Amino acid sequence: MTYFLQQVVSGLAAGGAYASLALALVLIYSAMGLVNFAQGEFAMFATFIAWSLMVSLHVPYGIAFVLAVVLAMVGAAVIERAIVRPFERGPQLSVVIVTLALLAIVNGSAGFIWGYVPKPFPTPFPQSPVVIAGVYISIQDIGVIAVSILVLGLMYLLFNHTKLGLAMRTAALYPDSARLLGVSVGGMLAIGWGLASGVGAVSGILLAPSLFLEPNMMQQVVIYAFAAAVLGGIDSPIGAVVGGLLLGVLLALIGAYIPVLADLRLAVALLLIVVTLVLRPSGLFGQVHTRRV
Repeated sequence: MTYFLQQVVSGLAAGGAYASLALALVLIYSAMGLVNFAQGEFAMFATFIAWSLMVSLHVPYGIAFVLAVVLAMVGAAVIERAIVRPFERGPQLSVVIVTLALLAIVNGSAGFIWGYVPKPFPTPFPQSPVVIAGVYISIQDIGVIAVSILVLGLMYLLFNHTKLGLAMRTAALYPDSARLLGVSVGGMLAIGWGLASGVGAVSGILLAPSLFLEPNMMQQVVIYAFAAAVLGGIDSPIGAVVGGLLLGVLLALIGAYIPVLADLRLAVALLLIVVTLVLRPSGLFGQVHTRRV
């Protein structure tokens, strides 16, 4: 039983990081109705910025964290206005291709600037674990879960208790009506991209101490995040977090109890996407859309 609980705790920690990136994917989907395939690379680039601030400029962890998240938000908003905006009124396939191009550009830029040698990333949490009922719980894991829940809470307050959140939801769901009410739909989309990139940066910074920092560090993580978003509901922020935690626990238990699948966890995540889309396309918490024919 202790071993089982140990795996559940480890899975929740990994799932918390998946949940943060899944939440970023949900924010973009809610705003534009598509998935930003460059979301993981944005998170990776922001994590490199945080690493440079801490290691090269000796900026304290907390300040570097906030600066990296802010720069990620501003950079993504600028990219949306300068690169994505001209394609917004075109076919969705065009925007998807643009996000794939951004994936390659951001990844190559990070490799050119920082190289491809994995780098250790500092953590603000103590290395010694806490022992509860025989279960070793890493302070790093507790911090990851706590920050993920905090991010979800802040997003909930933003979208449900602020005028900006209301304007963003109106622009995403009813863009024509929003324009008639004086809401800048384009501006709301830019803010949505910025928020998603900021949330993704949190995910990258949380995962970096465990993964080691290098340009390809988020490429598998974004697939796990997409699986989490599909499982929880691609249009549900709460579903993204719940899906991320469930996926993290599932993958941890598979690695512990089914050794033959330990190296196939990415394939399991992809299979989960297919099964969810077949059995419940809206996910666990997503809205079911019906259309009269």
